Amino acid sequence: MTDETNSFYHEEAYKLLQEGYQKQMDRSLDEAVELYKQSIELCPTAEAHTYLGWAYSAKGRYEEAIDECKRAIEIDPDYGNPYNDIGAYLIDLGKMDDAVEWLEKAVNARRYDAYCYPYYNLGKIWEKKGQWMKSLKCYQNALIEKADYGLAKKAINRIYSLYN
Repeated sequence: MTDETNSFYHEEAYKLLQEGYQKQMDRSLDEAVELYKQSIELCPTAEAHTYLGWAYSAKGRYEEAIDECKRAIEIDPDYGNPYNDIGAYLIDLGKMDDAVEWLEKAVNARRYDAYCYPYYNLGKIWEKKGQWMKSLKCYQNALIEKADYGLAKKAINRIYSLYN
């Protein structure tokens, strides 16, 4: 395959990924799933597998969502999103202890632009386990990563209120 052909497939796959994302934002999950699958067929990327997993999770299909995230990690182990997403799905499934490992991998990932989310998710776990100081530190880290993160601010206030 020539560089020009390869570039075409990358561009088309990216367009499909963007269209899928827009469909997902419009709550057209079935259409989003199909667009993500088409993107993967043209050019499998960690992002496309992660987004497909996200769409599956929105449909309550957590096991398939986790499988897609694991595929994303195989493609790009430095990409943080799928680690956080697996952790979040495990939280939704009530598997807190299993989620911790994935969330810790997310906060240590080299390529991630939203570290606030795994920190916040870790904070939720520690809070549910009654480990207030540990949860407070995670929520504070989330706020350091994203100063306007409202959920982290509320969580910090909630933890402080436990001490009054």
